[in-house]
Amino acid sequence: MEELKEASATKLHEEDVDIKPAVRVEDTPPTADEKTESESACRMDIKPSTTSAERHISIQTKLEGLETLVDLDGAGRKMCPLCPEEKFKASYSHKLRRHLQNLHWKVFVEFEGQKMCICHLPCRTLKSSINGDQVSGRHVAHYHCIVCSVTIARKTDMISHLKRHVNKGETEASYSGSIGTPQEEPALSGQAYEIMKELGTNVQLLPNHTTPQKSDTYFNRKMKTNRQLVFCSLAVLAGERNPLECLDAFGATGIMGLQWAKHLRSAVRVTITDINEACVKMIKENSELNLIRVEGGSSRSLLGSDVATSCLEEEAKAPIASIEVTKMDANVIMHLRPFDYIHLDPFGSAVNYLDAAFRNVRNLGIISVTSTDTSSLFAKSPNVTLRHYGCHIVRTEYYKELAARMVVAAVARAAARCNKGIEVLMAVALEHFVLVVVRVLRGPTQADESARKLRKLVHCQWCEERIFLKQGSMVDETLPCSCHGSLPGKTTVQLGPLWAGPLFNTGFLRRMLCAAVQHSMEDIQPLVKTLICESECTTFKSMVHAAFTNQVECGVVIKTLQSGDKSGFTDQAGKRKSVEESGNVVKKLKGDMSLEHPPFYYSIHRHSIRGMNMPKLNKFLQYLTEAGFRVSRTHFDPTGVRTDATLQQFKSVLTKYSAPTYTNEATQTNVTTGEAV
Repeated sequence: MEELKEASATKLHEEDVDIKPAVRVEDTPPTADEKTESESACRMDIKPSTTSAERHISIQTKLEGLETLVDLDGAGRKMCPLCPEEKFKASYSHKLRRHLQNLHWKVFVEFEGQKMCICHLPCRTLKSSINGDQVSGRHVAHYHCIVCSVTIARKTDMISHLKRHVNKGETEASYSGSIGTPQEEPALSGQAYEIMKELGTNVQLLPNHTTPQKSDTYFNRKMKTNRQLVFCSLAVLAGERNPLECLDAFGATGIMGLQWAKHLRSAVRVTITDINEACVKMIKENSELNLIRVEGGSSRSLLGSDVATSCLEEEAKAPIASIEVTKMDANVIMHLRPFDYIHLDPFGSAVNYLDAAFRNVRNLGIISVTSTDTSSLFAKSPNVTLRHYGCHIVRTEYYKELAARMVVAAVARAAARCNKGIEVLMAVALEHFVLVVVRVLRGPTQADESARKLRKLVHCQWCEERIFLKQGSMVDETLPCSCHGSLPGKTTVQLGPLWAGPLFNTGFLRRMLCAAVQHSMEDIQPLVKTLICESECTTFKSMVHAAFTNQVECGVVIKTLQSGDKSGFTDQAGKRKSVEESGNVVKKLKGDMSLEHPPFYYSIHRHSIRGMNMPKLNKFLQYLTEAGFRVSRTHFDPTGVRTDATLQQFKSVLTKYSAPTYTNEATQTNVTTGEAV
């Protein structure tokens, strides 16, 4: 009698726990087709489309949906639909209900109203042993992604995984909508684009374009100044000779190369390259958005439906320019093809691409380098600085100019390895980046001349006086300050090696200003004017009233725009000079070292006297000029003063024109009476 009762209870239990074959492990062996389907659905590498019919049983909208997987109202013991038998044995309804609530439902991950409960079934692929065999181990709890059906063990990892889907514009609908439609690549029209316009160029951006770690097509709005400075430098080179072979080595959205092609037209032949396939697609889309033809590309429109509808009239027009878009590593394409202009703007340091850039660049070409690793450049990570740039630096008041000279030194060393020299046309260090623009001069003589400008810098850690170390000089004897004699211990350190030459070329900057005015770049015009004043080490008023002179650049005298003077090189009598005489003038001007601006600057706030009111900055510049020193403001520091005066002379002028905050009589009265002021 007892055996009959046990047999009937067992039969009732089997009827109650009748679950889908794809989820439960039955006693009967599955067929070959069912086994293949189950293994392919549970493998992490494959991402099948998920619909409501094929959704895993652990994904539910309410707790009642999870309880309906098992008949909790029936009698007898029942198995958990999300746990194997060795983890949770058959239990009665009240215990199974608590198990579903506490173990599976409380730790769910929600996405678009769907709850992904934790699953303990053997869905994850077992780890392989050293011999390649599948080893049996305990089953790891995991979640099933509602979008791509992969299994992820940790809850925090699943949340991050879903955020990546959201950032890429992927939802459950975008995956389920592709069922039965075999495509070689995912449709980009389902992604939400943002159209941004800069300098007359439209680019479409993904929602996560501001996060480089989560986006392939990274775009930084704060780098607008950098892009405009690079554009002006290319416009100046295009005015010298054309057509130019230009390379944007890190395209991303392609906005920089598109601006070159759209505004300079036939003067440049732009090549945009990127190693990422998504970036290449985005560049081609943005090219069609700006009516720029991609050479060798398909005429099929890649834009989304909304963008294509808004641009129907523009697409009917003929392309205004053409560019070349390649999917290639920057080092590879710079080794394969020669260019006149190369722009390097990687995410971080650009030292890994300098050798390839100088390998094939043409003579008198220009290389612009943008470095965004500000933590190492601004002495926040000295170990990284030593590893990337081979320089030892400390935090100083002139740390931004120190960073610019450090980048130029790395560029000069890379050029010297290729028997090339450089002439620095511009070096800008702002909050987010350091931009260096150099002209390439071929020949071992030019390389030796550039290498001789790499020197150590002697820096006093007490008063922050600094001077470039000459060969064969003692360290303590070179500094004009007397801190090493009056203070105990070592007060000086050697920094570098750094670039000791000039950081600006006045003639090139003046033509950049003309290009900025011509292309209506009002944002960078004040910055370029400051750079011109800094290169000449003069104030803005002196620059406005003084007549423009001939500027020497790469051994060539460049005539800047002057009102009322349209002739060439003339002498005092008004006669035109011969070629030999003009060449002598070039050599004379190149040998005149007084034309170079003094290195580094002093901060007026850093060296202010305690208890004294400093004069206004413009007034202080006037006082230094009256004292016979060359003086100008600097873009590196809004409170900085670039001058050829020593720190002792700088402090003496500052002390002379600073007013005390209180009088001596008031001080004596306060001391005698003991009353507070």
